[in-house]
Amino acid sequence: MIESPLVPAPDTEKPRKKSRQPWTFDRISFVLVFLVLPLALFSVFVVWPFIQAFWYSLTDWSGFTPDMNFIGLENYQKLLDDDIFMTSLRNNVILAIVVPFVTVVLAFALATMITVGGSSHGATRGLKGSSFYRVISFFPYTIPAIVIGLIWLQMFDPSNGLLNGVLTGIGLDRFESFPWLGDSRTAMPASMFVIIWGFVGFYMVLFVAAIKSVPGELYDAARIDGAGRLRTAFSVTLPLIRDNVQTAYIYLGILALDAFVYMAALNPGGGPENSTLVMPQRLLVTAFEKGQFGLASAMGVVMAIATLIFAAIVFSLNRLLGGRQEGVRQ
Repeated sequence: MIESPLVPAPDTEKPRKKSRQPWTFDRISFVLVFLVLPLALFSVFVVWPFIQAFWYSLTDWSGFTPDMNFIGLENYQKLLDDDIFMTSLRNNVILAIVVPFVTVVLAFALATMITVGGSSHGATRGLKGSSFYRVISFFPYTIPAIVIGLIWLQMFDPSNGLLNGVLTGIGLDRFESFPWLGDSRTAMPASMFVIIWGFVGFYMVLFVAAIKSVPGELYDAARIDGAGRLRTAFSVTLPLIRDNVQTAYIYLGILALDAFVYMAALNPGGGPENSTLVMPQRLLVTAFEKGQFGLASAMGVVMAIATLIFAAIVFSLNRLLGGRQEGVRQ
């Protein structure tokens, strides 16, 4: 007689609901210290000032008296009709396009050479003496921005600047007494160079740390498959550190949409034909020299909106290019 296999009886028991944990003193204190308190500080020192700035932008407040009248969107209409402010907005947009792109590309290229750009034989490694390159590249970031601006202001000096001295010394006589910051053709590129010079080393070190977390077996496999250095950088390195690149791009974009310290040090008046004027410089003049804090607050709101739009574009492009997988492969 053949016995039938034992079949386990179906589990008809309903899943038990998880009981909620009681609110003990430790749990309450944890929530208060690590959630409620930071949220309250953030609301008071970040959210509320933004709300105040938006309210002031709808008034004719002078900034030095308690009197203010509600005028609606009149300040924003004035900004649209202000050619100088629109020029500063255009300059900020140009900075937000050029500075993050060039800085990230240079930092990524340098980080790749330092970490995996060494000999093509043997184990994957960086260039010889890579630690020295990291220290030298990071050094400009340790200098305050205002000091960097003042140093390069002296470097660009038409009469006694080092740059013109070197160029004329190698036979380029046309650069004798050339006004790098006084010519509308070169003022903005020279200012961009200073900003990029100050930040490329920091983001190179950031990318170096990210690349070192990539398993070396992936680079060895790519080398065995015959991938060159350029193909490895774009097919292996870049996809694996995409989140770091996105973060760097957003921070650099926010910097470019401000850039007040660098521009104020290099060209306090906005440069020839306002070629280097940025929105914070125009805001400062409007608020403290003209006494139009309501209009200046409208400029601040425009800056905040431009920053949010820039961050949204970067996030959207990153998602569009496959920066984050929607599902997990089984």
